[in-house]
Amino acid sequence: MFEPPVDPHSKSRLVAINLDESSIGRGNANIEQEREVAIFDILESNKFELEGRDDGPYVLNLAIVEDRLVFAVRQDAGDEEFTVVLSLTPLRRIMKDYFIVCESYYQAIRAAPPSRIQAIDMGRRGLHNEGSQVLTERLKGKINVDGDTARRLFTLICALHWKG
Repeated sequence: MFEPPVDPHSKSRLVAINLDESSIGRGNANIEQEREVAIFDILESNKFELEGRDDGPYVLNLAIVEDRLVFAVRQDAGDEEFTVVLSLTPLRRIMKDYFIVCESYYQAIRAAPPSRIQAIDMGRRGLHNEGSQVLTERLKGKINVDGDTARRLFTLICALHWKG
């Protein structure tokens, strides 16, 4: 599906993402890199808007609290916070499979032939697409995101949830 390029000057975007320190597990360099790349990619180009509002750009504070995903959103220049809390249950199976495939991928890139790496990567992308679609559906009516932003948010949520 084709999506037009995101306007970097649009109000409907994120300009900062903060991760709740108590939600982050440390230790695995691959996970740390996934978090950093996901945040960079989201901030580079994204579409993010609160349903029925046009008062961005926004700052996202993302956390996992009691096995729930918490999106705490505020205007870049404001203090009022809009919070969306989502159960992780609908994403749990996809994330579990995604973690397994990612581990296989990290092991394969060290020694497996290119055809094996490519097959694992295709499976990883398929799970990634499924996770981003579920996330988009779960956010529907609360937060609107484009496909690329949903994919990158799914990566970030996985990296936040995956404690190594």
